[in-house]
Amino acid sequence: MSQGGVKRTASPARSISPPPLRRKVESSMNKTAAMNFFTPASQKRPEPIRWRVLGTSLVVGKFTPEKHPQRPQEKDRKVAAFDLDSTLIKTKSGNTFPRSATDWQWWGSMVPQRLRELSSDGFQLVVFSNQKRISIQKDIKAGSADSKSLAMFKEKLAAMMTELHVPISIYAATTDPDYRKPRLGMWNEFHDDYDLDVYGVDMKESFFVGDAAGRPGDHSAADLGFASNAGLKFNTPEQFFLGQAPGQTDGVFNPKSYIEADSREPPVTFTRKHPLELVIFCGSPGSGKSTYFWNHLEPLGYERVNQDILKTRPKCLKVARELLEANKSVAVDNTNANVETREYWISLAKDLNVPIRCVHFFSTPELCRHNNAVRASNKELNPESRTSLPGIAFGDFGRRFQEPTLDEGFEDIIPVKFQFQGTEEARKLWGQFWV
Repeated sequence: MSQGGVKRTASPARSISPPPLRRKVESSMNKTAAMNFFTPASQKRPEPIRWRVLGTSLVVGKFTPEKHPQRPQEKDRKVAAFDLDSTLIKTKSGNTFPRSATDWQWWGSMVPQRLRELSSDGFQLVVFSNQKRISIQKDIKAGSADSKSLAMFKEKLAAMMTELHVPISIYAATTDPDYRKPRLGMWNEFHDDYDLDVYGVDMKESFFVGDAAGRPGDHSAADLGFASNAGLKFNTPEQFFLGQAPGQTDGVFNPKSYIEADSREPPVTFTRKHPLELVIFCGSPGSGKSTYFWNHLEPLGYERVNQDILKTRPKCLKVARELLEANKSVAVDNTNANVETREYWISLAKDLNVPIRCVHFFSTPELCRHNNAVRASNKELNPESRTSLPGIAFGDFGRRFQEPTLDEGFEDIIPVKFQFQGTEEARKLWGQFWV
């Protein structure tokens, strides 16, 4: 019996082994990281660089230095936009492409200080760069050359942005043509990220600097075209950082200038000369042949023969013969680049005793490439759902081309320069740079 008369039950036997030693666990997490781990998300300090990838098309990095004063969102933000390679940085090795993540240096010693001044003056700094050598395919194997290219790019840009130490964003387009300059995919993504569709951009103050200006020796005019499409003032690095005069860019095909001049010229129409006749087109892919047929010959009752549809020349010749024998005039909507190819149609006309005429489309290669890109990228301007042609198609036509002459047997040759026809909205699309 226990004290107070309460009966106790027997306790189970207790272990007499000594208590286990408590080992001190060493943590790999430092004090700052530990505090940040347990800090509510709303109170955590942001990482200096944040990366994200859009599908397999775009790499986006945003650098926000710690303790940097946050700029309040204001209307009409001033934007200072730059290309990357040969504009802000260049390789140390002198190679066109970097050998490693450390193979870079500033384009000029004045670049970082100038960028810091812009940031202090309230400009939003952003880089838009075409980076075709970066692969961000989802099935990349770890350790492969493609996976290393993206890692090397991030490491290089992280070093650049850290040294600069001001808020700046980078948009790097890989192979998707809708994101690559001169097209506006990166610019539109930047707009969305910073809510500029709401707050607006100060277009009078904003500008873009890039080295691809279409000058002799430049690899393209993509930067000049990008600035034009976005409505930004354009400078080359030599202009902006060194105060030099702009280089010569007279040879660049400018869609907006072309369409403005084009609107002042009367359209070249087509008139039927005979109740039954064969008309063949001669012109590069993208020179406007099909559009001209639908606007000018189809309303006059001509039947269209097109090798893109019928696939082979023999099939085209067979169909054309059948139509002519049925007393229907025919327009051959093919390139018909040289004398040898046109001879097939001249022989058919002679065999059937039908007059043959030629419409020669003499658009420049730059214009044709532009038409090809606009057509493939805009459904509203592509009623026949044409796919984009490779660059070799235009070079091949130029290599084979022989100007048509009356000596070949044509009754007449009608020269036609491409002229845009469409709505005001379509005109705005066509007037942008696309290649």
